[in-house]
Amino acid sequence: MNETTKYRILQQREMMKGYNASYVHAEPTDQQQKLPFPMPVKAPKGTERIALPMEFEDVMRKSDVLSFFQERESCRIYQKTPLSLKELSFLLWATQGIRRFAGKSRQVTFRNVPSAGSRHPFETYLFVKSVEELSAGIYHYLPESHELEIWEEHSDYMEELTEALNGQEFAGNAPVTFVWSVTPYRTEWRYGFQAHRYMLMDAGHVCENLYLACEAIGCGTCAVGSYNQELLDELLGFEPGPSAETDYEFTVYVAPVGKK
Repeated sequence: MNETTKYRILQQREMMKGYNASYVHAEPTDQQQKLPFPMPVKAPKGTERIALPMEFEDVMRKSDVLSFFQERESCRIYQKTPLSLKELSFLLWATQGIRRFAGKSRQVTFRNVPSAGSRHPFETYLFVKSVEELSAGIYHYLPESHELEIWEEHSDYMEELTEALNGQEFAGNAPVTFVWSVTPYRTEWRYGFQAHRYMLMDAGHVCENLYLACEAIGCGTCAVGSYNQELLDELLGFEPGPSAETDYEFTVYVAPVGKK
């Protein structure tokens, strides 16, 4: 291993540790400086919205919590049977659903997954191929109202998504593919340079809830970390390249879902 590679590995490890004495306490966080806090949810795009059902009892296939852990595993082969809108609604609620707002001017959300400081920096996008009552296309989840909004009327996205996922056809052609983006400033505002290690942890919380929720309704999923950053961001219309702007957003995790 050459010295350049060693140094790059060191940088990545330091980022995961979230600590470097030379900069981590270099200045107060934006919260400590009493700068305006970022909103906890992304504003709707203003396109057509689809209300999601909130009664989930009849989509449950299992209720034994022990079996969720014993039988949970990654699944890459899915039936052609479409998901119902209620099943998809349950998966969204389980992974990013909001229980309540708190704080002055509703600055934080309490959700069904934990997040450092209740900052919840993620947004959920869906590439829908086969879900009852939904046209094929790209959607954005609105957790505050528990609705979907049409993000892009792009019904033949499969080839582009597969390319963006480095040729993983099982993910690009799944009945529905979850793509989570991150808006880092939601967490950086409070935690500064240590925020990035917390966001890595938070991403794991979200995806694990998807695994368990899928198991409860007879579906399967598979966490995907291999993708082309530029292609996937472009497919969702995000600005390319690095940025330090407070509203910067980029994709961070992917998980296809289908019936087992």
